[in-house]
Amino acid sequence: MTIAYAPDGTAATKLGDLPTWDLGDLYGGMDAPQLQADLEAASAEAKDFTARYEGKLAGLTGDALAEAIAAYERMQERLGRVGSYAALLYAGDMSDPRIGQFQQNTQERITAITTTLLFFALEINRIEEKDIEAKLASAALARYRPWLRDTRAFRPHQLSDELEKLLHEKHLSGRSAWTRLFDETMARLRFPLDGKDLTSAEILHLLSDKDGRVREKAAKSFGKVMGDNIQVFALLTNTLAKDKEIEDKWRHFPRPPSARNLGNQVEDTVVDALVAAVKEAYPRLSHRYYKLKAKWFGVEVLDYWDRNAPLPDADDRTIAWPEATRTVIDAYKAFSPELAAVGGRFFANRWIDVPVRPGKAPGAFAHPVVPSVHPYLLLNYQGKVRDVMTLAHELGHGVHQILAGPQGYLQADTPLTLAETASVFGEMLTFQALLKSAPDARTRKAMLASKVEDMLNTVVRQIAFYDFEARLHDERRQGELTAARIGEVWLAVQAESLGPALRFGPEYAHYWAYIPHFIHVPFYVYAYAFGDCLVNSLYAVYQAGAPGFQAKYLDMLRAGGTLRHKELLAPFGLDASDPAFWSRGLEMLAGFIAELEGMG
Repeated sequence: MTIAYAPDGTAATKLGDLPTWDLGDLYGGMDAPQLQADLEAASAEAKDFTARYEGKLAGLTGDALAEAIAAYERMQERLGRVGSYAALLYAGDMSDPRIGQFQQNTQERITAITTTLLFFALEINRIEEKDIEAKLASAALARYRPWLRDTRAFRPHQLSDELEKLLHEKHLSGRSAWTRLFDETMARLRFPLDGKDLTSAEILHLLSDKDGRVREKAAKSFGKVMGDNIQVFALLTNTLAKDKEIEDKWRHFPRPPSARNLGNQVEDTVVDALVAAVKEAYPRLSHRYYKLKAKWFGVEVLDYWDRNAPLPDADDRTIAWPEATRTVIDAYKAFSPELAAVGGRFFANRWIDVPVRPGKAPGAFAHPVVPSVHPYLLLNYQGKVRDVMTLAHELGHGVHQILAGPQGYLQADTPLTLAETASVFGEMLTFQALLKSAPDARTRKAMLASKVEDMLNTVVRQIAFYDFEARLHDERRQGELTAARIGEVWLAVQAESLGPALRFGPEYAHYWAYIPHFIHVPFYVYAYAFGDCLVNSLYAVYQAGAPGFQAKYLDMLRAGGTLRHKELLAPFGLDASDPAFWSRGLEMLAGFIAELEGMG
């Protein structure tokens, strides 16, 4: 796609004027004087802070400890602003070596400063529980009770100060370096198709093309290029899995997912119940749906490149950007004008980067940045219905992050298990609005099928990803895995989760290698299924006409990371620790499939 940029930062394409983000609210450029001033100020503040507080926290009064935490929060926010700018600039163009160098150098400076501050959380965790509780009688300190709760949850897994500092400093030359190699490798790869060299975002987009021949060629090209580079991805995966195993052993985490679950403020047993419920439902969800889809396509078995193929009656038109934004904002507004007003700020102020371009990070994300500024969204918009749903999803994240901002830098972020709530709810609002406007039964069928596929990708596929990770990490503890063996595990999990109506070619054995979550945030993926099932249950409460639902929902978003899932869901009469909760959450998806079966 050739992109022409207007003076206001929009990209003129057949999709309309696609906005690019304006990072000026953070800094004016890589060499901005304010950026350097912030790093120097943070360094000086960190040294003063350490001199004032190191070795003295246990003896502080509650008010004095609150004052120390407030100062620590201000320093972290200043550093978060610098780090966010470097990360967003890098996401905008991973192929520019100057930006890559800037991002790395910035992270190294931030790491040096935060190493100085590492003592603070470690020392807080050495304070006895009874002494912390006595200090919490201070109203000023009580404000930080959620942060203290979450920090102290890691007490049993804390190492000595020297080891913690070593791990913190070596992160840049360890896991972070391997992650950067993955990102830059994926950004450089090009996938040939009909005389053009496409990015990963462009080639994967074609797996939803209306033309089956295009889907097949795109799928095989993607698989071949990933296969040609598979040894690099296998080395990355083996190294990071071993790195995790070593750290888990030193920190005494019982299972590979346990550290992630603790960070997500969710018990291993709750995640196990979710995974078990989804895997038990494979036959009545994914197996059942893909058998139905194969029937619609007049075949016994679908090739894997037809899994996300649009139905013959699907709405395959190109949706221009203005229509996409109007659709999403209108859906938000019908639910809550306040929600829509917050969402509208992203478009009015260019807090969003939309067009596909070489070097740009694939996929989509919402970066919370810091509460004193605002979040930024990244999309790779190509005008399909799924792109509209992605906009609804990421906008939900952004709205959530703004509403939670007043909780402050240390307590605004939600754990991953709750971070997907507003995004998936925003998708559901948009989908239901589109469904109501369907002009006929044929269009409704196509829209339902598309939604079912999105939900299967969010629930079944993400749990299958989690299962793949669990098997891979368990097996890696017995020794290094070959690329071929990783592919075998991948294919086995795919066959189990998607069912007998899908056929996988040999090149599909390499498709595991492009999933960034396996590299960036091991065991993240179940959070999508957690969020989808949670939202399905929430939406059922909303549909039932629960009084005051919108106000309770907005309060839930405003809580940020201050409340755990039990406290957040209690006002809606829901409990994620109840094994039946997950089965109820899956019923909406099963109901959509049943409706499609009834349509023939």
